[in-house]
Amino acid sequence: MADTVGSFSRSFAQQPWALWRRQAGRLTLIEVRRNLFSWKASWIYFLAFVPTLLIFIHGLVDRHFVEGISDDTNVLAGIVQFYYVRLGIFFGCLGIFSRLIRGEMIERSLHFYLLSPVRREILLLSKFAAGSISAVLLFETAMVANIALMYGPFGAAGRDYVFHGAGLAQSEAYLVIVPLACLGYGAVFLLLSMMFKNPTPAAMLVLGWEAINPVLPSVLQKISVASYLRHLMPVSIPGEGIFALLTVETEPVSGWAAALGLLLLIAVVLTYSCYRMRRLEIRYTTE
Repeated sequence: MADTVGSFSRSFAQQPWALWRRQAGRLTLIEVRRNLFSWKASWIYFLAFVPTLLIFIHGLVDRHFVEGISDDTNVLAGIVQFYYVRLGIFFGCLGIFSRLIRGEMIERSLHFYLLSPVRREILLLSKFAAGSISAVLLFETAMVANIALMYGPFGAAGRDYVFHGAGLAQSEAYLVIVPLACLGYGAVFLLLSMMFKNPTPAAMLVLGWEAINPVLPSVLQKISVASYLRHLMPVSIPGEGIFALLTVETEPVSGWAAALGLLLLIAVVLTYSCYRMRRLEIRYTTE
């Protein structure tokens, strides 16, 4: 047993970690530039900032009294709960991550990466890191702007609520939920882009799965991104009509357990994605 552990330790130490870090850093930088500074990303900017625009208009048009802080708090919670987690981040990550592998296969450019002296796992994880950085940067910036624009018109009362009241914990929760949602959906869509020529139909199935997940057995609920994020919501807004399905009461889980559970799910998906990447074959005649 000791010899096995020692052999593994020596093998681990002998890996070219410095080279892999340099390769990963350069690949990630290239992909981030392509994701953020391309006209193809314009609609993802729209998904991220359309609530920001609406909140800005609300701040200009409507009058703001101290008594209205609770109402605007519920509005912000609804935006995160029903729009960002269920639609905005979902489709934004679909656009970003499905392009990383499948998009390059369609453009017939992925083989240049595969022919380079870079391990496929490094290539995949670098693309995932680039997609995550792009998605988190866009949606996290939008979330910070949403919070500022929502409470800014209340003046001193709004600042006191955000920095010294309940708004502080709520804002911190939202700023954790957004990147976790980007990482979770990003890992799922990166895998789907390698499994299917057109990942959109599979993404629609994932959307349906996320919608009905609250009424499924607890074991199946763990195979869902939104199920973990639901336990991190600082303010829960009951849905009406079909949206009531999204707010079914489930067994409470601590925030730390929910976050760690989602990170574990992401790790499992990425591990399987690396396995798929090692066996990925490109046949441009069939793409």
